[in-house]
Amino acid sequence: MRLIEGFDAARKALSRLTPAEPYPVPASLKRRLEGMFGTSDPEQAVRTIINEVRERGDEAIFDLSARIDGVRPASLEVSRNEISRACQEADDELVSALRLAAERISAFHTAQKENIWHELATKDAGQLLRPLERVGIYVPGGTAAYPSTVLMTAIPARVAGVKEVILVTPPKKDGTIPPATLAAADIAGVDRVFRIGGAQAIAALAYGTESVPKVDKICGPGNIFVVLAKKLVFGAVAIDGLQGPSEVMLIADDTASAEYCAADLLAQAEHDPLASTILITTSRALAEKVDQELKKQATGLSRQSVITEALNRGMTALVDGLDEAVELANLYAPEHLCLMVEDADACLKKVNNAGCVLTGNAATVVLGDYIAGPSHVLPTGGTARFSSPLNINDFVKLINTIAIGEDALKRLGRAAALLARAEGFEAHARAIEKRLKLD
Repeated sequence: MRLIEGFDAARKALSRLTPAEPYPVPASLKRRLEGMFGTSDPEQAVRTIINEVRERGDEAIFDLSARIDGVRPASLEVSRNEISRACQEADDELVSALRLAAERISAFHTAQKENIWHELATKDAGQLLRPLERVGIYVPGGTAAYPSTVLMTAIPARVAGVKEVILVTPPKKDGTIPPATLAAADIAGVDRVFRIGGAQAIAALAYGTESVPKVDKICGPGNIFVVLAKKLVFGAVAIDGLQGPSEVMLIADDTASAEYCAADLLAQAEHDPLASTILITTSRALAEKVDQELKKQATGLSRQSVITEALNRGMTALVDGLDEAVELANLYAPEHLCLMVEDADACLKKVNNAGCVLTGNAATVVLGDYIAGPSHVLPTGGTARFSSPLNINDFVKLINTIAIGEDALKRLGRAAALLARAEGFEAHARAIEKRLKLD
């Protein structure tokens, strides 16, 4: 990772004044898109996919899955028998770990519900709180399994009271879904599972097909095509956000463990070559030790090329004090922020922008990824300035209520009519005056 010295230089390097392209498109992908869709522009290709699914439904999904992924499954929906078999085939220890994670995720979001969910009632108005009817969960798959994402998205929806949770995930080349993913779906209480991936899965959830029901909201991370599809269907359906490459920022002083710092940076780097790995420290000695530890700990890791590319894009910033470090964190608004400092609580009070803050040397991001409790679906790309992690509030809506009696009409009516006429709406004013018997 490159070393940047001084607050001003670090601030310039961490500024997000110009939004970065979430996923640079390699030439090989552009050529493949040109061959399949007649365009090298990923967004235009995704528009084509969405239109095909809207027009031809299931038939388009089968064709697109074969064309894009080389998989033409016998059926789109995963049967209950297949899910049951997967639960039996999944490793017992893994299933136990999934159950423990599920319990903690459910407990955290239940506590959130008890803490903040209260319907509002004033003298003349109020608010009702209603869960969404049906939610779609996208879980990446194909060559890998991400059962943790199933739990981190479906369980908050269930706690919020969503009536139906639909899961879509890409199948493997043989058309099957990894047993761990299906076991997690069973544990999380997912209602239906479909073996569909990419933009076609998002389109199916947004508009519905013969097999896939239309949902009210789509949640979950994915590749460039999933992100673009979520962006393009927004309005027809709600989305949780446009999650980009993962990010970790460590703020560390001279009490931090260089070994732990390096381990967390490497854990983030192996996600994606575009992952952000950032260390901000007040200690030159620590910065040098972390650099040595990165080289030492990277030896033997399986995703060497991914890790190397991510670390080459990463940075270490050397600043004069923790106040400067926190100011840089608030500027960057990272997905994950680790406070590896002697007085983490004092630093935490000054943090305004972050998806998830972890305090203390023991609080590795990996615990948050899998088992701590809060959802690991977090705002990226600086959107933590205005966005929240996925939580139960994502799965409900508020409905305003207004109950006006004669006394309230007398108190409020004349002012309402005056405001209506000031805006040029005579019929509005008369609707009030009819009730006041002034016409």
